[in-house]
Amino acid sequence: QVQLVESGGGLVQAGDSLKLSCAASGRTFSRFAVGWFRRAPGSEREFVAVTRWSDNSATYADAVKGRFTISSEYAKNTVYLQMNSLKPEDTAVYYCAATLRPGATISRFYDYWGQGTQVTVAT
Repeated sequence: QVQLVESGGGLVQAGDSLKLSCAASGRTFSRFAVGWFRRAPGSEREFVAVTRWSDNSATYADAVKGRFTISSEYAKNTVYLQMNSLKPEDTAVYYCAATLRPGATISRFYDYWGQGTQVTVAT
């Protein structure tokens, strides 16, 4: 079992930055890759980024590539999502999730989910 808790969401202006955190716990969490997804109002949940504990490699969605950075701090069991140059279209509830499939970008491959944190980007 893996537990995930997101934090760091909020209301910002377009162009601002925000850093989300995902605190992981559980007996076998080190076996999992941790990813970020988001769901905007009226839209499907979409992949944002994923990283692996083992080598900190990362995969990004095209919509966020060059603006968002995913990283992990193993000693703190925490995965971060640094979001720069935020746009109104980045407004969504952001979820972190854990998967045993390294690099997975499809939500159905993820077994554990956090409760989500709201990010709102105003114009």
